[in-house]
Order: sequence, then C-alpha cells, then structure tokens
Amino acid sequence: MQRALLAAVLVGITAPAVGTYLVQRRQAIMGDGIGHVALTGVALGFLTGTNPVWTAVLVSAAGAVAMEYIRSRGKAQGDIALALLFYGGMAGGVMIINLAPGGSTANLTTYLFGSITTVAAEDVAAICVLSVFVLAVAFGLRRQLFAVCQDEEFAKVTGLPVRLLNLLLAVTAAVTVTVAMRVVGLLLVSALMVVPVAAAQQFTRAFSATLASAVGIGTAVALGGTVGSYYADVPPGASIVVLAIAVFGLVAAFAAPLARRRARVAARAEEACASGASGTRAPGDDVKV
Repeated sequence: MQRALLAAVLVGITAPAVGTYLVQRRQAIMGDGIGHVALTGVALGFLTGTNPVWTAVLVSAAGAVAMEYIRSRGKAQGDIALALLFYGGMAGGVMIINLAPGGSTANLTTYLFGSITTVAAEDVAAICVLSVFVLAVAFGLRRQLFAVCQDEEFAKVTGLPVRLLNLLLAVTAAVTVTVAMRVVGLLLVSALMVVPVAAAQQFTRAFSATLASAVGIGTAVALGGTVGSYYADVPPGASIVVLAIAVFGLVAAFAAPLARRRARVAARAEEACASGASGTRAPGDDVKV
C-alpha cells in the first residue's frame, strides 16, 4: 500500500501537469491515443522478458512523435492516419502478447485498467525516474511550452524552437502515459490528464493558476481514489477517474453561479461607464486642471 500511495502521488502530479498543455492546444484526446500505442510496448516487454514500463516508454514515445508529425503536416488524411496508428497499436499489443511465452490477453488487464496494489519496487523506481523527467519539462519549460500551445506562429517570431518543443511535449505526454498505466490504466489515463484540468479551469483564469490547481486536484483524487478502492475493494483506476469526474461536477455546480454573478457585475460596470461618458459636461464648458 505504501508503494501504491507513492505511485498515486506521482501520477496525480504528472498527469495534470502535462494535460494542462494538451488541453491548452486542444489535444485532450492525445493521451488516449498514446495509451493504445503503449499497449504494443507492454506486450514487447513480455515477449523480450524486460520491464514493460521501459518498453512502453520507447514505443509510446515513437508513436507520439509520429502523431506530432501527422498533426504538423495538417493534411485531410491526418485523422485516418491517426486512427490507423491507434488501432494498430492496440492490435499489435494483443498479437504480440499471445506470441510471448506463457502470455495471454489476461496479462494486459492490469495495464489496461490499472492495478496499483500490484506495483512492484522496480515499477516504483521507474515511475520516480520518469516523473522527474516529466516535471522538469512541465515546470521548467512552462513559459516556452505555454507560448507554443497558445500561438505557434507568434512563438516562431520570438525565436523559440517550436518544432523541438512540440516534439518534446509529445514525448513528455508519452512518458506520462507510461507512468500512469499501472495506476489508472492505459484506457483511463487520458481522463486523469484532462478532467482535473477541466475542473481547475472552472475557477481559474491565469495559466499558472490553472496548472497549480490541476496538479492539486489530480493529487487529491489520485490519493482519495486509491484509499477508497482499498476499503471498498473496487478497481483503483476506475475509483480515481470517477472521483475526478465527481470533483469536476461539484466545482462546475459552484462555479456556474459565480460566473453569472461576475458577468452581471461586469455588465453593470460597463453600463455605468457608458452612462458617465454620455452624461459629461456640455459643449463649451471650461475645464480647469
């Protein structure tokens, strides 16, 4: 349980940190696509007898680079190419796992839906190393990544290496998926990357505030879902995602009236300014300074 809680904290921090950038550039579904590709890496780990986490990192990083290349070309066939990549990754994983000695699709269940209570010591070590890389990129390059996600053309004008930063963000998202696959599973990891960010956006305006709030929400729901799954004897990945959605619903319920109130106050302020401007001094009045 100690290893499970440590893994939950790391995933709760890293997933929303990277997800904030993906949501900013309207690529919220990218984590789900990388999860499909990472399944082939997990199967290769079973086939070669190595730690599936590291093989999943390599394969998902290659898949993320391919997705970024397809996105940057921007052709009409881009969606079809991405679909082929996603489904090919899933099919490749199922095929390769059956070629592994003693392997079957049952071995993939813990990676598809998460099994945090079965995280081994070597898995925790790998998660820690990968989390350091993810956090170094997400927080160390937050200004550059925000500029690229907000407006690529403006970022190019300012001299930023836009293509390199895009590739780095794609690889970081792939690493985040492999970090979270033992906690929430490859099929649910995208939810932990997006839902806390969506909840944070309900009550924040600045990018830095959204990033910090999303990380806080992600950590809270990861810990809460893990502890709750232990006592309720339910899958931890599903518990974390359901709790994250519940937090989003609760925040949205309180944020909507507050937003309407702010809109009314802003409208009244604009009306007061307009009436003050129209009711100024008559023409010809002298003004003394």
